[in-house]
Amino acid sequence: MAEAGTLHDVFLDELHDIYDAEHQLTKALPKLAKSASAAPLRDAFESHLRETEGHIKRLEQVFEALDEDAKGKHCDGIAGIIEEGKSVMEEELDDPTMDACLIAAGQRAEHYEMAAYGTLIAWARAMGHEEAVDLLQQNLDEEKAADQKLSSLGEGGINEAAAELAHPEDEEAEADETPVSSSKKGKSGR
Repeated sequence: MAEAGTLHDVFLDELHDIYDAEHQLTKALPKLAKSASAAPLRDAFESHLRETEGHIKRLEQVFEALDEDAKGKHCDGIAGIIEEGKSVMEEELDDPTMDACLIAAGQRAEHYEMAAYGTLIAWARAMGHEEAVDLLQQNLDEEKAADQKLSSLGEGGINEAAAELAHPEDEEAEADETPVSSSKKGKSGR
């Protein structure tokens, strides 16, 4: 009868998964940066690329502390998120809309990573791997900061610029509109 896996086994499996995810992201982030038209968004992706390289080094320190080989296991989750981002970059969109979509793609990756690191930290803490907890927490903190930076960029004007291009007639229509009584709207209420 096969021996049942342990928390340590799945912890290592998840470490291999996130290690691969970070490597995949080092290839995807430059493409996101290149596709961004807003300089602050491009800078955010380039800055996070440098952080991602640091995440890989910290993960290698975690593997070393556990006396394990640093190797990846193909991360299907991040591969799917990256594929979605690629398909967005192939769309013909106006610049602000492309930037808003790139923010969304970046945040999908950040949220995936935050979930993975949160789980790894909880498991490492439960097993008493304090050095791993500290290193993984640093990665999680940087993922959260990157997510917040992307939110700030979206809310700081990129989403509004995209919305204005999506509905330029709304501003004109609001200025020209006169109130319509509910009796004139008809039975459907439209």
